[in-house]
Amino acid sequence: MTESTTMRSVQLIEPGKPFALRAVSIPSPAQGEVLVRINACGVCRTDLHILDGLLDLGGRNFAVGHEIAGTITQCGAGVADSWLGQRAAVYYYEGCGHCGYCLKGDEHLCPTPRAQPGFNADGGFAEYVCVPVRNCVPLPDHVSTAEAAIMGCAGSTAVHAGRLATIRPGEWVVVYGTGGVGLALLQYAKNAGARVIAIGRGGARETLAHENGAEHTIDATHEPDIAARVREITGEGADVVFELVGTAASIRSGMDMLRRRGRLVLIGYTQDTFQTHPIDLIVREVSFIGSVGATLSDLHEAIDLLARGILRVPVAQTLPLEAFENALAQTRKGGLPGRIVLTP
Repeated sequence: MTESTTMRSVQLIEPGKPFALRAVSIPSPAQGEVLVRINACGVCRTDLHILDGLLDLGGRNFAVGHEIAGTITQCGAGVADSWLGQRAAVYYYEGCGHCGYCLKGDEHLCPTPRAQPGFNADGGFAEYVCVPVRNCVPLPDHVSTAEAAIMGCAGSTAVHAGRLATIRPGEWVVVYGTGGVGLALLQYAKNAGARVIAIGRGGARETLAHENGAEHTIDATHEPDIAARVREITGEGADVVFELVGTAASIRSGMDMLRRRGRLVLIGYTQDTFQTHPIDLIVREVSFIGSVGATLSDLHEAIDLLARGILRVPVAQTLPLEAFENALAQTRKGGLPGRIVLTP
């Protein structure tokens, strides 16, 4: 039987229009690249932002999905054959390689990246993807491929935000939003020695938040003044708030629950904008920190923490690639006890 030269690929055609499942040619790895047979790809809320056009990096007719893990099946020129058969998580930035950010390992801030798989170039809602071998983080034998895929974004984003926040032992940390990144941040902050408060919408995620390190949980659907409740628990306010919801109301609440010299780390976003008067920041010496994506080093750290059982993001459900619309609809609805993972 002749081996197929085509694969299934869920692609962005135009922002604001449904993704399309297409048959496309299986790519071949160029020099320094490998071909990865995708075994798992997590479904992230950012995929919805790409679908809706809230995030548009200019690419068209490419496979979406950026939480990727799989098995290397082919090596391009210059890549050692020892990579064949290796399971790996895939880092989703390809910087220019020569700007100041790339030279420091911050290719996620590169002004002119070569590609961002799943954002403007072929990603993981497909059967295969070609990526530079340096973007592949090997997986220990005992690590689940599905969980490793989630580390590609949810886990590494949490590690990156946690590093930026410089969490100190004994600090009060609030995680505002208990999705995949939020659950990973709970564990990261707990492991750093913080006392953690989780804010969510109750239900199964509240249970998960407790199981993953939250000392206190607040149900945002029933608490009339979330910031006041945080101040009541902490005595003055939180040292760090990780804001993952991204609405004007949640950002305001996050700012109001900070103590003096508190740090508000902004990760989530919606169509909302946020306004405040400078005096709100000045008199309390409050810091706003933006956190986007992760470095390759952050992904290596996330996989290491996963392998040691310190960082886990639950898999709520696994679905075949052709069920991508169902996966996206469930993700949009929210409240899932973990990530949905597609298994091409």
